[in-house]
Amino acid sequence: MYSNIAANKRKTILIMFVFVLFVAGVLWIFSKFLGGNNAVFIGGMIGALIYVIFSYYAGSRMALAVNRAQQIQKSDNPRLWRAVENLSITDGLPMPRVYIIDDPALNAFATGRSPDNAAVTVTSGLLAVMNDNELEGVLAHELGHIKNYDIRVSMIAFALTAVISLIADIILHMTWFRSNDNEANNNQIFLLLGIIAAILAPIIATMIQLAISRQREYLADATSALTTRYPEGLISALQKIDQSGSVMKRQNTATAHLFFANPLKARSLTSLFSTHPPIADRIARLEASETKA
Repeated sequence: MYSNIAANKRKTILIMFVFVLFVAGVLWIFSKFLGGNNAVFIGGMIGALIYVIFSYYAGSRMALAVNRAQQIQKSDNPRLWRAVENLSITDGLPMPRVYIIDDPALNAFATGRSPDNAAVTVTSGLLAVMNDNELEGVLAHELGHIKNYDIRVSMIAFALTAVISLIADIILHMTWFRSNDNEANNNQIFLLLGIIAAILAPIIATMIQLAISRQREYLADATSALTTRYPEGLISALQKIDQSGSVMKRQNTATAHLFFANPLKARSLTSLFSTHPPIADRIARLEASETKA
């Protein structure tokens, strides 16, 4: 189990490093597209950093608001509160704020840039269907995200994806206005690179973001099994979700990557562009780790 956690952390660090290089590369192409002005590159990197910082500090509140999560106290749902409290003590974490979403789907998510300002949210459907061991498995997974600072990584990845998409959109629009510009025509290679970057950058950025999200899900599953010492609870919870579904009534693609299971309706190319690994794969990894242990 420890080897799985270490491997997932290494993979995530590598992917994030590639992501930052990719942002810098797109901005470099953009600056060359505009005549090699270094101020464009530097200004773009500063602007990207400002946007990432804003997303970092405001993202949690926005995620809770758009999903209509309602904060509760211990008296509102003692069972949920005690489960979160006990697992927090086990993990050595501060008690997070607890929220419930009124939705029959079986799902949950955690948010917060650090353990000191974290929140754990579950749906009413999850509370109704899961037994105590299964509920603890899901909550330990979400607390694992908090413990491993996964949400911080996810927010930064989401912000970088938005920045890349914005730059690509600007390049694509400027291509048409500069198509007859003599300076642009004298440097056709950067004109071509600009067009290619505008088309491919958002797709590549999204795939990098999804790769990060999937790795963090595997890591949180491994952390949950390590915390509860009872991976069967999480396995059973995943099986119930696979049978009953995790699709939310209120669809929100911006926060989909935060959820325990994919909250969006299935569409074409689901396996390629899903923020979550297949439930069958998650179960298989947990069972394999349990066998090794």
